[in-house]
Amino acid sequence: MFSPKAIFAASLGLVLTLSGCASETNSNPQPTNTSAESSESITLYSGRAEDLIAPLISIFTAETGIEVNVRYGESSEMAATILEEGKNTKADVFFSQDAGALGAVSQEATTYQFPTEVVELVPAKYRAQDGSWLGVSGRSRVLAYNPELVTDLPKSVFDLADPGWKGRIAIAPTNASFQSFVTGMRVTEGEEKTAEFLAAMKENAVLYEKNGQILDAVENGEVAAGLLNHYYWFEKASEISAENMNSKLTWFSNGDAGNLVNVAGVSLLSENPNALVFAKWLLGETAQKYFLEKTFEYSLTLDVSPDPALPKLSEIKGPEIDLSDLSSLEQTLQLLTEAGLI
Repeated sequence: MFSPKAIFAASLGLVLTLSGCASETNSNPQPTNTSAESSESITLYSGRAEDLIAPLISIFTAETGIEVNVRYGESSEMAATILEEGKNTKADVFFSQDAGALGAVSQEATTYQFPTEVVELVPAKYRAQDGSWLGVSGRSRVLAYNPELVTDLPKSVFDLADPGWKGRIAIAPTNASFQSFVTGMRVTEGEEKTAEFLAAMKENAVLYEKNGQILDAVENGEVAAGLLNHYYWFEKASEISAENMNSKLTWFSNGDAGNLVNVAGVSLLSENPNALVFAKWLLGETAQKYFLEKTFEYSLTLDVSPDPALPKLSEIKGPEIDLSDLSSLEQTLQLLTEAGLI
């Protein structure tokens, strides 16, 4: 059965298919959505969870005096809403947990280019080539494993297709982060190889709905290992202390599809000057330290690790990919459906 996230993702694919509006990124834009309160506030459509982001927004308002009116939802849901609203969207800024949704919006809606001096704050591989969206924090896909149950670590995510992993590997196929990972695999490795991997996961994997459930299963010895985002381990470690953790994290060989680094990021949807103030503030020291210390994500402007146990972001060798290409989610959902995983 489709989860709400899968349904939202499917609705985004439908909107992309049916949308008749032209793709447009404005280097010299004419105003189409100017907030009546642009001097005092911005409207933010957030695909990031309220419990994670509301404290950060409060800090922004306290530092700048700019009020932020927020509409929360899944990133794919917010992207679909923006496409439906078109030039009448009320949003000044789209804050997505995923580069794919940012890519979809920049391809199909009117977005506004960031100034060069802001674009250059972010490494090229973590932003759109045309400056239509910028990453503000990063997360890495990892393999969480129980060292009592795994002694020979896989070198590639494709090693998990081996029958020896049957019943021992956990995935969350309806989860947005897993779907982005599969999209990255499709883009870098091709549809056929990805379909073969998913067919093997249908045979081998134990299915969960959320990354946190996967980590708990690894911790409890229900499964030997699981695919998830790195910060789930550190969230749990902050609750029970690292010395009480039964699991460890590992990365695959350099360039492997299993090492995908995805980003949360922003795009500008109006010429409200405070929208740019907000986006640039997210790349500043206050927000970047918040991501490192509170959400355990990677900073995209500070080359430091969220935790001494983690490699620096510059040390993680993921697949070579244009993160805007993660917008091709509809094809991924089709492969997951054909594999019987959703």
